[in-house]
Amino acid sequence: MVESPQVIVVGAASVDTKGRPRKALMPGTSNPGDIRISVGGVGRNIAESLARLGVRTTLLSAVGDDEWGQRILECTAAGGVDVSQVLINTEHSSAAYLAILDEAGEKSISIDDMDIMESVTPQYIYARRRLIKEADMVVMDANLSPKAMRSLISTAKKYDVPVCADPTSAILVQRLIQHLPNLYMVTPDASEAEALCEARLVSRNEAIRAAKRLVAVGVDIAILTLAEKGLCYATHEISGYIPAIRSEVVDRTGAGDALTAGVVFGLLNDFPIDEAVRLGVSAATLTLQCKETVCPDLSLERLYDQLVI
Repeated sequence: MVESPQVIVVGAASVDTKGRPRKALMPGTSNPGDIRISVGGVGRNIAESLARLGVRTTLLSAVGDDEWGQRILECTAAGGVDVSQVLINTEHSSAAYLAILDEAGEKSISIDDMDIMESVTPQYIYARRRLIKEADMVVMDANLSPKAMRSLISTAKKYDVPVCADPTSAILVQRLIQHLPNLYMVTPDASEAEALCEARLVSRNEAIRAAKRLVAVGVDIAILTLAEKGLCYATHEISGYIPAIRSEVVDRTGAGDALTAGVVFGLLNDFPIDEAVRLGVSAATLTLQCKETVCPDLSLERLYDQLVI
């Protein structure tokens, strides 16, 4: 295994508010259910998951100079992440994410307020170029502004540091299209992959073809997640399918972020791609089973306990 790999994660850190009804959602009225507030944000979730797996992880992001910003920093640091480089912005409130789930824990609709991510500028990235130079890998989410994303990718390319991208949403995924040739790995879900490839993904074979298409345009590793149907992946050498692990679903929020972290952990430690992907599926399953956006007892031992054979 690589000794003490270092990862820089660049992306959103937010406060997540999630509501889940006890029965089928009825639009236009109040639905009795459960409301939970926790710390989230795609980039932050990936960073904490990596840190809990023993990876030295530094988060580059921004929070407001408010109570929630302080809570985000405290919770993320408690998970083992270096938050010393996170910008505290006095002009914006901390990022927020609001999700309405259905009775099965599936996301029905969500709204995010990520305006503070405009604070993560090319200048902010440039000032931390030495951190990027010394990293084994950079992971980013698509909440970055187009200018910041371009700066981050060009800086990482200059120092020959691979960049992995989580598309974040079917809307934000558009920001990645021009950068696909410079990405080491991309991990879209079905809707994000459809936006990237401009094609409907109904079957497993269509998903594998879409993954191969992403590789053909320059991505080294493409992983397409299909929720309970599992995932498909492709590299320049191989492609394949991994089934989902059957489990109780408490909340799907953060499962994709955990999957990305699990795969990155495997790649950092020179696991073959099929084994790295299995670690990702295991991490996602553990996250599906808990109420928190990041599984608080995520560990390498628990990943292996759930591993798909």
